[in-house]
Amino acid sequence: MKKLKLILAAALVMTTLSACGGNEKAASGGDSGTEGDSSAPITLTWFDQNTGDAFTNPVAQVITEKTGVTVEIQQPTGNPVEKLNLMLASGDLPDVILMSRGSDIMNKYITSGAVIPLNDLIEEHGPNIQKMYGDTLTKTRSEDGNNYYFSNWYGLEQYPVFGFMMRKDIMKELGVGDKMDNGEPFTAEEFEALLVKFKEKYPTIDGKESIPMSLNGENIGSVSGSFKGMYGIMPYYETNGELKKDIRDPRYLEMVKFLNSLYRKGLLDKEWATMKTKQYEQKLGNGNVFATAEALWNVGNANALLKTEAADKATEDERQFYQYKVLAPGVKPEETTYGPKSSLGWDGVTISRSNKDPVRTMKLLDFLASEEGQYLLMWGVEGEHWDMKDGKHVPRQEVLDAFKKNWDEASRTTGIRKWTWMIKNGPGEDGTPYDLMGRYQTDPVTDLAIKNLADTSFDTAPYDNLGPAGGTPEAIMETKVNDTINKYFLKMALSPSEDQVVESYNQMMAEVEAAGLAKLEKIYTDNYNQRQQLWDK
Repeated sequence: MKKLKLILAAALVMTTLSACGGNEKAASGGDSGTEGDSSAPITLTWFDQNTGDAFTNPVAQVITEKTGVTVEIQQPTGNPVEKLNLMLASGDLPDVILMSRGSDIMNKYITSGAVIPLNDLIEEHGPNIQKMYGDTLTKTRSEDGNNYYFSNWYGLEQYPVFGFMMRKDIMKELGVGDKMDNGEPFTAEEFEALLVKFKEKYPTIDGKESIPMSLNGENIGSVSGSFKGMYGIMPYYETNGELKKDIRDPRYLEMVKFLNSLYRKGLLDKEWATMKTKQYEQKLGNGNVFATAEALWNVGNANALLKTEAADKATEDERQFYQYKVLAPGVKPEETTYGPKSSLGWDGVTISRSNKDPVRTMKLLDFLASEEGQYLLMWGVEGEHWDMKDGKHVPRQEVLDAFKKNWDEASRTTGIRKWTWMIKNGPGEDGTPYDLMGRYQTDPVTDLAIKNLADTSFDTAPYDNLGPAGGTPEAIMETKVNDTINKYFLKMALSPSEDQVVESYNQMMAEVEAAGLAKLEKIYTDNYNQRQQLWDK
């Protein structure tokens, strides 16, 4: 009997060691049917939370030709997060998964072991990844020192986000034509004076009451982002080595007072706080609004309406809203914070523990991250969608025209910009942007916004996702604090007097303190310090 027990124990040890060895091979891309043969056909299942299009277009075909890999895209039907949770719970995982970077669901996949560490694979099979990502790989490491995903849209880009927007044709009529295109900012006083002058000069336009400034009540993030930008308010208020909520920044109350003063003086749309996005866009497009404050890309529909209604096609561009920098009192142009952008990107591409061939998968990702792969994903196929002339990538005009006519259809049929896996911001080696459709051929509104506001870009990566882990009591606490701030932001903005703005601000601070703000701020500070230590390793 004793001998039998020894045999069973030895067998158990061998089984355990065998299982551990198998896990190590899976994580490092060990034995597989195609290892060492990078051209043998292989199919990888792939969940992309952003798209479910079949991998059959011209770009997909060239990827398969170059790598021997066919991708089987899984449909992200319904809510992608629900699908991701379901896959995690069932253990039925595709080979590759793209999900939001830094999200609760990404953290669940990492902590549960559903996605594998990539360090050894990067070292052995990722020369292009190492070259292109550089320091980004250090900053996207988890606390255990491992990389579990590759960002897309990574790298800090000097590009405008928020700003104050005004109709160029009306600016001319108000006497500031000399400042329309020279890149100079407006002071808060100058901007407000223009709103007053507009209201006095144009009580009505085309039979409709004129509106000096309208805002999108459904998109408070753009409203607050624009006004915070003019005051130079950062994602957190840093004081004595600690991170505090931005509402503690002394400039926050001044910012809300300014917004409220515009409202009380009749310079703001009376309906702005309750408007939905469609109503807002329609109102801007009606032609009787002079100014707004928004993210650059959120006025496209309104500008298209204004151009369509232009009596003189030669002046249709001037009828649009253009983005400008407005300075709060005491804030220098270089201190404004209109352009928050994370250098660490939006999504993360991961390799799951169920992946049948991590080595081939890493080689595919390395190709996509390369200069050749970037232009293939974002520009399409050479000789079909673009040509190389005098050492530069040159897009074919019919491709640009197709995207202008119907972006979604052009992307679906060509494959250009359909999958944004491993994409880097900025230009390639020849100076042309990787993002053809987003950056190569801009319009007058974008060109001026870049001139006026690109220098306000700053990296939010050190401050991203510093809050408590999802599902914890502190996460519930944070939700309550943020809801309270949002409620009082509107209450302060619409107050009938400045005294009541201050009173509401004090009430807000009392409520968020009672809800646990100080405890949250300790979490923000601790997480921030841990992140800095991790990045310095």
